[in-house]
Amino acid sequence: MFDIADLPLWGAGLLLVILPTALAALGPVIVRRRFGFERIKPNNEVAGFKFAVLGVIYAVVLAFTVIVVWERFADAEHAASNEAAAVATLYRLSDGLPQTPRADLRTKLHDYLKAAVGQEWQTMERGNESPAAQAALSALFGSVLAIEPQDNADTVLLKSMFDELTLLTQARRERIVLSNGIVPALLWTVLIVGAIITIGFTFFFGAQNLLAQVLMTAMLALLIFMTMFVIFATDYPFGRHIRVQPESLVRVMDDFE
Repeated sequence: MFDIADLPLWGAGLLLVILPTALAALGPVIVRRRFGFERIKPNNEVAGFKFAVLGVIYAVVLAFTVIVVWERFADAEHAASNEAAAVATLYRLSDGLPQTPRADLRTKLHDYLKAAVGQEWQTMERGNESPAAQAALSALFGSVLAIEPQDNADTVLLKSMFDELTLLTQARRERIVLSNGIVPALLWTVLIVGAIITIGFTFFFGAQNLLAQVLMTAMLALLIFMTMFVIFATDYPFGRHIRVQPESLVRVMDDFE
C-alpha cells in the first residue's frame, strides 16, 4: 500500500506542496473562463469581508497545530535526553555495588542501550516498540531486584537505583507514545478542508489582471501547504523525515565503552 511517509523528504514535498500549489493556481483561470470577469467582479466587496474572517479562523487553527506539534517534538527530545540521563546515573550508582552485581548491572545497561538504539529507533518509525528493548529493560529490573542490601548504605543505594529505573521506564514510555503521532485524524480533516475552502475562496474574486490573481492565489496556497508540510514532517518525532536522533543514548553508550 502506498504511504507518503515512505517517500524521501523532497518527494513528499513535491507531492504535498508543489503539486497542490500548481493545481490551486489553475483555479482562478478555470473560474474566470467558466463565469467570466463581469459576473465575478461584483463579489469583491462582500467576499472580501467574508474572506478576512475565514482567513483569520483558519490561520488560528493552523498556527495552533504548528505550536502543539513543535512542543510535542521538543517533548520527544526531552524524553530521550531523560532516558539517557537515567541510564548514565544508574551506571555511576553501580560503583557502590560489589564486583559481581556491578558487572552484571553494567552488562544489562549496555544491552538495553544496544536494543534501544539499534532496534527500537527503527520500530518507532511505525509507532511500535521493540520487544528486544522491552526484554532488556525487564532484565535490567531483574538485575537490580537480585541485589541484596547488607546495610543502610546499600538500602539507600538500592532505592536510588529504583528511582532511576522508574525515570528510565517513564522516559521510554513517553517516547513510545509520542512516536504514534500527535495530530489526530479529525484535526487533519479540519486542516485539509479548511485549506480547500480558504484557497477556493480566492477563485471567485474578480481581479482585472488575471495573472496577478493567479500569482496571489499561488502564493497563498504555497504558504498554507508549506505550513501543513511542516506539520506532516514533524507529526511523528521518530518518523523518517525530521526525527529525534538517539544521540544522547549513543553518547552514553560510547562513555560505557
